Amino acid sequence: MLNTLKNAWKVQDLRRKIIFTILMLAIFRLGNVIPVPGVDTSVLKQVSSEQGNLFGFYDLISGGAFSSFSIFAMGVIPYINASIIMQLLTVAIPQLEELQKEGEDGRKKISQATRYLSVVLGLLQAFSQYFIIRQLGAITDTSKLKIFLVIVTLTAASTFLMWLGDQISVKGIGNGVSLIIFINIISRLPVTIKQLISLKQLETVTIVGLVLFVAFAAAMFIAVVAVSLAERRIPVQYAGKTVGNKTFKGQSSHIPINISSSAVIAIIFAMSVMQFLPTIAQFWQGSKFYTFITSSSWSVFKSDTWQYAIIYFILTIFFTWFYTEITFKPDEMAENMHKSSGFIPGIRPGEPTARYIERILAKTALLGGLFAALIATFPVIMAGYTPFKGISFGGTSILIMVGVALETMRQIESQLVMRHYEGFLK
Repeated sequence: MLNTLKNAWKVQDLRRKIIFTILMLAIFRLGNVIPVPGVDTSVLKQVSSEQGNLFGFYDLISGGAFSSFSIFAMGVIPYINASIIMQLLTVAIPQLEELQKEGEDGRKKISQATRYLSVVLGLLQAFSQYFIIRQLGAITDTSKLKIFLVIVTLTAASTFLMWLGDQISVKGIGNGVSLIIFINIISRLPVTIKQLISLKQLETVTIVGLVLFVAFAAAMFIAVVAVSLAERRIPVQYAGKTVGNKTFKGQSSHIPINISSSAVIAIIFAMSVMQFLPTIAQFWQGSKFYTFITSSSWSVFKSDTWQYAIIYFILTIFFTWFYTEITFKPDEMAENMHKSSGFIPGIRPGEPTARYIERILAKTALLGGLFAALIATFPVIMAGYTPFKGISFGGTSILIMVGVALETMRQIESQLVMRHYEGFLK
């Protein structure tokens, strides 16, 4: 990785892209410390410090902007939600599916619709955030001017981040939105180290426990890297053919299926489901419904219980399988393979090929779901059964960081290959 970055820095065009990306991310981090006035952040810090909490996850991917309630408190979450919704709608609505198949023009129209949808979702999320923090007691000014100020500020800042991410994707290196989330997670590492030091100074944990925690975190990081690079390759053989006076020989290739491709989305879905009722309950604090959800021994929505961990584990596996099923289409893959004179050795073209690919997808989704579930439930177990409660660390953050880093490195390497850089090709 370091050699790739070193070689990229020697190419003038790539050096400009890297500098542009760094400057844009620096502007973003500066905006992350501009607070929205009139908000008691001590309440938000207490709420977002709970592991397995949806607010804690939002605070993590916003780089602490939610707990400090800066102008970037919503981060790029509205855009991410809009992208997921549009992706699901593309599968469900035939018109959008046809639009996606139209090539570059179709994808531009879908991208434009995603941006408009993200603004609408941003307005809704900004209003809900205002209402929730007011219910939590973090804000006392309930005037119409204050509501307008908070909603407009949060929505405009989130829209600016969407534009900033697009600029990085077009003029910089890597996917802009992913890099924003990556930088936010990286920025929480000093906070995590400070928390660990505080636990040791307060003698809440022993030196042995601290060493075991660091060793387990390192092992988790290695496991995430290995699984992120792992893929199930379906071999494909292309028959030779003659076009005019030219004869093309047969070729061997493969279809790569990444094991953890749906892991992050599945964790977000599972977390959203588990936190939906607790979030709704915030609107009726003091009611029997709120008491049952947050305090009852029968409630499965308390994030520090084994019941929560089990349901969360099962939901993560389910959503990994579900998202894999709707994003990969075995019928289309088999049809496109047949049109290209390709076939899987030992498998008949057509329906048998589609069924074979579907079985492979189901197996990889199950393996990826088990891994994602273990990663997702680690913070819950850590919060409920270890003295490391409140540590802003989790497997989900490692999963996101590794995925973004690997994808960015792949883009840099492809840029170097296109420019035929000798130092890289040797």
